[in-house]
Amino acid sequence: MNRGVTQKQYLELVPPTEEDARSSQMRILDALKEKGITASFTLPALQKLYPICDEADYNITVSLAWNGSIWQVVDLEAGDTAAEHYGYAADLGSTTVVVRLVNCSDGTVLAEESEYNRQTAYGTDILTRIFACKDKPEVLQDIRACTMETFTLLFEKLRQKTGIAPSDVLSMVVSGNTTMIHFLLGLDPFCVFSSPYAVRADRVGFLPAKEMGFPMKGCVYCVPGKSNYLGGDILSGMIATELYKKETISVFFDIGTNGELVVGNREFLLCGAGAAGPALEGGVVKTGMRAAEGAVDTVKIEDGKIQCHVIGEGKPKGICGSGIIDLLAELFLNGWINLFGTLQPERSEKIKEDPKTGEWCVEYREGLNFYQSDIAEFLRTKSAAYTMVEYMMRESGISMEDIDRFYAAGAFGKHVSKESAITIGMYPDMDRERLICAGNTSLEGAEKILLDRTRIEEIDRILEEMVYIQFGQVSDFISMMAAAQAIPHTDLERFPSVQKKLEERKQ
Repeated sequence: MNRGVTQKQYLELVPPTEEDARSSQMRILDALKEKGITASFTLPALQKLYPICDEADYNITVSLAWNGSIWQVVDLEAGDTAAEHYGYAADLGSTTVVVRLVNCSDGTVLAEESEYNRQTAYGTDILTRIFACKDKPEVLQDIRACTMETFTLLFEKLRQKTGIAPSDVLSMVVSGNTTMIHFLLGLDPFCVFSSPYAVRADRVGFLPAKEMGFPMKGCVYCVPGKSNYLGGDILSGMIATELYKKETISVFFDIGTNGELVVGNREFLLCGAGAAGPALEGGVVKTGMRAAEGAVDTVKIEDGKIQCHVIGEGKPKGICGSGIIDLLAELFLNGWINLFGTLQPERSEKIKEDPKTGEWCVEYREGLNFYQSDIAEFLRTKSAAYTMVEYMMRESGISMEDIDRFYAAGAFGKHVSKESAITIGMYPDMDRERLICAGNTSLEGAEKILLDRTRIEEIDRILEEMVYIQFGQVSDFISMMAAAQAIPHTDLERFPSVQKKLEERKQ
């Protein structure tokens, strides 16, 4: 039985006769009913009944899309094209948008592409974009147009790679934070930021793709959110990791421009969210970039020399999130920065003043510098990340020893070094086997929903069980963040493995 949000059924129907003069429409609906499928027709599908049925001698493939309550016939094709069944899974991130093209007939991933979110023209951080369109509906529509432009670019990239156009795709599942879904739908997002934080819509469900401006034949499903700062990307993460089904306690932490955290198991789910900043995705680092060809993604310092790996093995163009984490860890372990992240020029000739700005920086590759202000920006991000985990552990009365799995999600999380992340104090110092770099769980969850619509019922259950904590209302959150801004932390005893590394380096 097909469980996805779309399906294709090949039907060999008996053409009409004087004895059986049922309409083409009813022949199809009756044949589908025999397969246990109750459906209705969309207008575009009705308009294709003739001449396709006659020309194909009633041997046709029917494309169906789920709209949240019933199957809809959205397309007809001559012959058996049931294997040509495609869908999109998308992660609508505030910095990066990723779309995956899936063969829904067998679940294989055909291609995946990513692009910077064109919304960044209105600000690298979400708040800037929210204020840019406050009481300015024309700007809101411009930001929505930027969102659609990003998707259009990705669809074209996928078409060039696979030959499959978006008009050949039936439906799409989109995961994104609450603000991103508001922008996608052209809804005023100021409510996300302002009290009482009652958002315009958080359970949008299925919407006709054509009404949204997408060229697909079926629907777009927007994964629902829990609150203003905990959106569908995190619910997708729950579906991807299945944390909510486990007996043991797990932590799910998705760190990007925002940081979202869930602690729990099948008995309880405690969640919270807060701003982290775009540094992890290269958004504000002067030579930062996405993890694409030309990005430095790993860094080592050996015998005073910086060694880098470049994605694609070609000339480096900049540095991505995993490379930044490595670079900071190596700078700290080698004494090139102190525990406050201040560059120490006497430790290396690679540390110098930029003649144009007068700012200190380290040249990690020829012509590519990482600046003191980049370090400061990144330390603010990592301190926010660590403090969210610290507070949630304190609030729940759970210690790290109680945690069976710590899922580190996020677009860069798949490739980040656990050791480097712990060294700078982004992740807790814990058993590395229990620390899972889960990668882009927002995208993984969207794909699971695309292929299995019963996951939507599970999302309803998750939403009911989640208890939300607003980090911004925690009285000592800022002071906790200040303590975590040091590398790895002002309380070094929290990071015994880092302490050990530093002692070994001294010896």
